Amino acid sequence: MRIVAGERKGARLAAPPGQGTRPTPDRVREALFAILGDVEGARVLEPFAGTGALGFEALSRGAAAVAFCELDGAALGVLRENAARLRYADRCTIRRQDGRRRLTADSAAGVTYDLVLLDPPYRMLSSLTNRLALHLPALLAPAGRAVLESDAREAAPELPLEVLAERAYGGTRITVVGHV
Repeated sequence: MRIVAGERKGARLAAPPGQGTRPTPDRVREALFAILGDVEGARVLEPFAGTGALGFEALSRGAAAVAFCELDGAALGVLRENAARLRYADRCTIRRQDGRRRLTADSAAGVTYDLVLLDPPYRMLSSLTNRLALHLPALLAPAGRAVLESDAREAAPELPLEVLAERAYGGTRITVVGHV
């Protein structure tokens, strides 16, 4: 797994051993960022970070900062290793925190982001939908967007945001939403 484009193009990303973390494949990240276009200067949240592949891709493409959340100890260690290896430790914050709690807390505190990268474990998505519907609109800056990665065999959850793009790549569905 590598950074696809930007200032760290080609840099390798570490991943924890085993099946507990499902990094977004390179070709899906490439397609996603082609859909998103310019992310220069964006404030980004990745609440279910895993390896941080999506957030580090955003940083490589010029995002100003990324806030990462991860609960799994092995994934958290790899996330910190990737931040150091890519020399992005100064442009990201990494917290051992449940992404669901981060969504709730940031929404309540009035924190907004230009881009929210949502790649939760697919099995968690149905239980996460109500929380996303409640908090995601408040988390997005006026021109902000959110990306939801899900299983392509299942319908993407309905959210109170406009669907800006939706594509399937193999077993992965990418849905980009924003304010109406």
